[in-house]
Amino acid sequence: MLIIAMLLMAFEAVFFNSILASNQLIGKVNTLGALVFLLMMNLMPVQTTFYPFLLASVFLLMFIHTLFAIYQTPHPELYLLNAGVYLSLATMFWFPSLLLVVWGVVALSIVHKGSFRLHLIPFIGLLFPYFILFSIYFLKGNLLSVWQSYADFFISFRLSISGFTWLKAGLLGFMVMTLFIPLLVPYNYNLERSVSVRTKIAMTYNLLLLGILMLFIGNEPMLTGVIFIALSILCSYYMAYLDRVRWPNVTFIIFMLFVLAMHYVPLFL
Repeated sequence: MLIIAMLLMAFEAVFFNSILASNQLIGKVNTLGALVFLLMMNLMPVQTTFYPFLLASVFLLMFIHTLFAIYQTPHPELYLLNAGVYLSLATMFWFPSLLLVVWGVVALSIVHKGSFRLHLIPFIGLLFPYFILFSIYFLKGNLLSVWQSYADFFISFRLSISGFTWLKAGLLGFMVMTLFIPLLVPYNYNLERSVSVRTKIAMTYNLLLLGILMLFIGNEPMLTGVIFIALSILCSYYMAYLDRVRWPNVTFIIFMLFVLAMHYVPLFL
């Protein structure tokens, strides 16, 4: 299972890099996105296990990429349907992915694709795989028990801080805060100024806020990886357009050493 997790992570890193390149968030021949994604998704040893979000993230990346593509599409109906299907498949591996419906609605408003008809299309795509799934359970005669298990998720849904330690809270807080530095010192960056790219970055900041909220779901925040996808997008983008690279490079090297220490120092204790 660990080998499968490693191969899946490698595939996702390459796929993530191609998403950034196709959306002009990094250069076409730049592998920075893959490196940042691997670091963010492997900050601590617990993230190297085979856990549900790792499977769901394949479809979440497809979902994010599809919503990014909507901005440049005059007739986005098929994209919206596909986005709903991708999110539905993600929820089948990690059900809290359903909360990204909120981000989808906000993203459509940001790209000015906010008509009521367009908002309905992703929900149709979201429900279609579940219609097939529940039909299979109905034919097998155990629909009621499955339905109850889904209902129990909503009934027992709670936000919790039980999984946080000072180290995790400090690490996550530091990473989030550093991504607001480019907004305060923009003269260090030669950022892509096209409306398309700036819109996608605005969408990503909204995804980051939702990812922070989702950290409080479950008992292990490091396995709730929506925030790490958002951090990877923003970090890759800002590093790709840096003008003054000395201190950011030093910071990035220190960050890499910290991640390596988190994984390997415990082996010698």
